[in-house]
Amino acid sequence: MMTVGVNGYGTIGKRVADAVSAQPDMRVVGVSKRSPNHEARAATEIGYDLYPADPDRTDEFEQRGIPVAGSFSELVAAGDVVVDATPSGVGETYRDLYKEHDTSVVYQGGEDPDVAPHSFNARTNYSDSLNSTATRVVSCNTTGLARAVTPLREQYGVQSLDATLIRRGGDPTQTDRGPINDILPDPIGVPSHHAPDLQAIMPDLDVTTKGVTVPATLMHLHSVTVSLEADPTAATVRELLNDENRIELISTASGCQSCAEIQEYVLDTGRRRGDVWENCVWADSIDVSDGRLSFFQAIHQQADVVPESVDAVRALCGAMDGEESRSTTDESLGVGM
Repeated sequence: MMTVGVNGYGTIGKRVADAVSAQPDMRVVGVSKRSPNHEARAATEIGYDLYPADPDRTDEFEQRGIPVAGSFSELVAAGDVVVDATPSGVGETYRDLYKEHDTSVVYQGGEDPDVAPHSFNARTNYSDSLNSTATRVVSCNTTGLARAVTPLREQYGVQSLDATLIRRGGDPTQTDRGPINDILPDPIGVPSHHAPDLQAIMPDLDVTTKGVTVPATLMHLHSVTVSLEADPTAATVRELLNDENRIELISTASGCQSCAEIQEYVLDTGRRRGDVWENCVWADSIDVSDGRLSFFQAIHQQADVVPESVDAVRALCGAMDGEESRSTTDESLGVGM
C-alpha cells in the first residue's frame, strides 16, 4: 500500500486526495493547507488528517476549531510520495525538505520543468519516471494535447502540430481573475508556453501553440490541426481516438454542443464537483484532408491532470507499468463518460 501526502488542498489537491483515496493500492496519510479556510475545514470533515503548511499559523487553525494532526514535516515524512499541488512556483521551495525526508514528489505543471528530472504524461512517457525521486505532471492543456497526439503519432506519424488554446479566464472560485469583458491574445507572442511544455515530454515534436483568454470559467477549448505522415479517413481517426479511455468522443446528436453542456451532463450524472477527467473531442469536428487533421476538444482545467497525478505516484514507486496503472486509475475513478 503506497502512502501519499498532498501538499496544498486547493483546486487540484483536493481532487488528487479523493482520487488517491479511491485507489486500491494507495492511502492518503494527510493533506496540508496554508490558510484555515473553508477548504481546510472541509478536509477534516471528510476525514483527512490536516497539517498546516505554515507552522506560525497553527494556532489560527485551532482557534477556528479546525483540528491539526501535526507539523508539515511530519506529513512529508509519513508519505512514500507527496503530490505537491501548491500554487505555481511554490512547490520548488519545498524541494530540499522532500529530499531531506527521502520522500518522492509529484509536482504540477505550474512549476518550471527543471524542478524534476522528468516531465510526465501517463500515455506518452510513463516509463521515464519509473523509480525516480521526482516528476512533474505537465499542465492541463499540455496533458490534453499529449493524450490526443500520442496515439496519432503511434498510428500515423505526426509531422507537426498547431493548436490554438481558447482558455478560461479563471476557475469558478477565482474571483480576482479576468478578463471580465474582453478577448485577450495570451500571450501575444507565439508560441505560448504550452509548446515547450509539450516538447518536455515529446522532444522531437514540431509544435506551435497560441493562447487566447476569454471571460469564462468552465473549460478550455482547443482548435487543433495535425499534419500526419499518413492520410487516414476521418472515420478511422474517430475509431482510433475512441479506443483511448481518457478521450471521450462527443457527438452533437448527444446534445452536448458546448462546454457548458458537457459540464451540466457530468453534474447530472453524479460526477463529484462536475469533474471531467477526459479530453472531450467533438466527433463531428474531426476532418482529414490530404493528411491534415483538424478537430475541437474541450479540456477541464480542474480535473484532467488528476488521473495523471495518480499514475505518476505509481511510476515513482515502480508499482506498475503504464498500461496497468492507467487501467487501475480509470476503473477506480470511473473514467469514461
